[in-house]
Amino acid sequence: MSARLIDGKALAQQLRQDLRNRVTSLAARGTRAGLAVVLVGDDPASRVYVANKIRACDECGVQSRRHELPASTSEAEVLALVARLNADPQVHGILVQLPLPRHIDVRRVVESIDVAKDVDGFHLYNVGALVVGQAILPPCTPHGVRRLLESTGVALAGRNAVVVGASNIVGKPMAMMLLQQEATVSICHARTRDLAQYTILADVLVVAAGCPGLITGPMVKQGAIVVDVGINRLPDGRLVGDVDFDSVSRRAAWITPVPGGVGPMTVTMLIENTLHAAERCAESVAAV
Repeated sequence: MSARLIDGKALAQQLRQDLRNRVTSLAARGTRAGLAVVLVGDDPASRVYVANKIRACDECGVQSRRHELPASTSEAEVLALVARLNADPQVHGILVQLPLPRHIDVRRVVESIDVAKDVDGFHLYNVGALVVGQAILPPCTPHGVRRLLESTGVALAGRNAVVVGASNIVGKPMAMMLLQQEATVSICHARTRDLAQYTILADVLVVAAGCPGLITGPMVKQGAIVVDVGINRLPDGRLVGDVDFDSVSRRAAWITPVPGGVGPMTVTMLIENTLHAAERCAESVAAV
């Protein structure tokens, strides 16, 4: 058996065409969707991620503003910038690229972002709304994974779903989204004993552990759907996921590649959240 590929790059391109149409329609009504990206410091990976997000904005017609600050920038200065962006009516989405320098409290910065502009979906309000099934701006990576799963056409209700990784950014919100689809969900983490006894039961396996090759073929149920969120650079320069693609693809029914799977969808969901925030803003203005 050879797994069918869940092509995140192709799906992202399809969705971006729809987003371009929505951006054009919104602009015709007088609102240009705008995203502000804040980058603090010189982390090389962060620069690549920000460049990809700016490129996606340009592709979809979203106005982007890039605010680059040195690593020595104080927490107060970052908070002051966020406050100005909160008050700017031309900015509908605010993204503070993580990680931040160690002297800056990440939670304090995230919580300072206007909930209506929190397009990363990290604010406590948006996280709480996700728990009760009313998320307005869901976290981008889990939201992208949900769209990838939908693209397979496989109903999740009643299926066993296992999430490997319990981060606040991916693992926990992913589990909530799967639960909303009426899957039976287990979350595994660094303290989980005998990981394979959980993964082998999964009809749907989402892996976001940051450990290259963690999941191998014998750990995966025959016919499972496997989504690899991990992206790791090996010493030889290759990018690989948390799943051993060769062995797992011989057992799974569906699998995402790395790269070209979850990554393009994460960026696309950021654009979708920004546009959604802009549309909600336009609706509220029109209602006044």
